[in-house]
Amino acid sequence: MTDDLNDFIALRPASGHRPLQGLTVLVVEDSRFACEAMRLLCLRSGARIRRADCLRSARRHLATYRPAVIVVDLGLPDGSGLDLIADLARAVPRVPVILGTSGSSELRDEALAAGADDFLEKPIESLAAFQDVVLRALPAEARPFGLRAVHDETIRPDPLALQDDLKEAAGILAAPGDASRIAYAAQFLSGVALSAHDDALEDAARAVARNRDAAPEVTRLAGMVHDRLAAGTRF
Repeated sequence: MTDDLNDFIALRPASGHRPLQGLTVLVVEDSRFACEAMRLLCLRSGARIRRADCLRSARRHLATYRPAVIVVDLGLPDGSGLDLIADLARAVPRVPVILGTSGSSELRDEALAAGADDFLEKPIESLAAFQDVVLRALPAEARPFGLRAVHDETIRPDPLALQDDLKEAAGILAAPGDASRIAYAAQFLSGVALSAHDDALEDAARAVARNRDAAPEVTRLAGMVHDRLAAGTRF
């Protein structure tokens, strides 16, 4: 067990209503909308949250402090979250809880094979499910004592965070770029659309991901993003 976790256990007050009280969670996530959901989940659970939006930023964070929990999105702008998970799993001292996350359930096995303790499938909206995954992965001595109040609450992130994601994607799609940038934009938007329950946008993004060189499909996707930005938070 790491010294950080020993300190956490010594100082952490038991709480059935806030079972993650005292934990620091580092969320490595490029989507502001998905990160806003994680912020609300952590807030309701008593945990502190820090965010890194790419692998490089995550490594800078980890060079200066060690969280008790890290949640790593598998599709990031500067590489695969699987690489970070593998590095963290081998590190000494190890981050106590390493969780992978993605909107693609088929990536669960890859995250676990890389060294993750568990996997969170997007959209991550259930407070009870989020708490259960984290608590299962914690060492037994770090879990709260006594009964835990189970809140069957669904988290609804701020729609303004969704607008930020759409603006980011619109900029990528509008700028001249190679196929890898288009592929990233499609992957990013498919995850954002999944979290926003926007089936039409998700289908369009997945179509581009399957055929990123198809100009009509890229144009259609860019148009859909523009329409949603024009509609603001009303769609």
